[in-house]
Amino acid sequence: MKKIVLIVAVALIGACGHILGADNPFIGRWALTIPGGGAGWLGINEENGKLTGSILWGGGSVVPVSSVKVEGDTLIVTREYNIKRKDASGQTINVKEVEIIRATLDGDKMNLTIERDYGNGKVSKKTPFTGKRIPPLPPKPDLTKVKFGEPIVLFNGKDLTGWRLTDPNSVNGWVVEDGILRNKAEQEPGKPHKNYGNLRTDREFEDFNLTLEVRVPKGGNSGIYLRGIYEVQVADSFGKPADSHGMGGIYSRITPKVNAAKPAGEWQSFDITLVDRHVTVILNGQKIIDNEPLLGCTGGALWSDEFRPGPIYLQGDHTSVDYRNIVIRPVIKN
Repeated sequence: MKKIVLIVAVALIGACGHILGADNPFIGRWALTIPGGGAGWLGINEENGKLTGSILWGGGSVVPVSSVKVEGDTLIVTREYNIKRKDASGQTINVKEVEIIRATLDGDKMNLTIERDYGNGKVSKKTPFTGKRIPPLPPKPDLTKVKFGEPIVLFNGKDLTGWRLTDPNSVNGWVVEDGILRNKAEQEPGKPHKNYGNLRTDREFEDFNLTLEVRVPKGGNSGIYLRGIYEVQVADSFGKPADSHGMGGIYSRITPKVNAAKPAGEWQSFDITLVDRHVTVILNGQKIIDNEPLLGCTGGALWSDEFRPGPIYLQGDHTSVDYRNIVIRPVIKN
């Protein structure tokens, strides 16, 4: 997934009020359902007696917010953007726009609104949305004691049986050729950009082990979404420093220990295990993420509820990509 670059001033403003401290009910991680129904995430922490925060808004990366404070029973989170805009004379000027999120609590539920100050005297209306506290992470699972079921072949190598677009209205670039599941995200020079669709399994799963092979072209960009929530990045990142936005990273959340990516155009193997909100990623035979905790959904998630069963979905809305040998073994619950 491509990064959405935000220019954010990280500065705390105002006093944090009487509930600053260990008893502050806003501190923690929150699964958001943002306006329009998309998935978001909000993390509120206290550092050196001050509140800080980070947010995920639909797509892109988890990013720091500009300020966090509490007034009475209301959490106020702001994000600042430096926007280039043309004035009445046609000159380009820099304008600071401020997004303001306000939240109140109802137990473990959060009621929020968002509005935007455009810096020109205009302020948008407040749009409501909701959040829910994410329960604490369990201890790391002992994977030697986890039992997996029989292998389920998700891709039959012949057709798209068992798969469908996440958005049926998007352009379908997915085809099957020579036993390969291919996304042909071709663009025509001089014509409007085509937004190709993402492909998901009809079946939904809880915890599992997933193996597959992928081939990315030069500059290629895709992703493997676990349960429709967490993206394992697929990208042409051979020879680059390890990064959470590179091959095998949990997008913008977990950086691999090493970059084990092969050059573009070569088949690469994934062995991914998801158990109790912890993930292990083996790329091309190297364990690059070792049973690490997942703090929340990633950009492009189908929803923010980490306890809901979900599909495997393959990102097709960026570039062409090939997949094959997609096999899942669900965890057997005791």
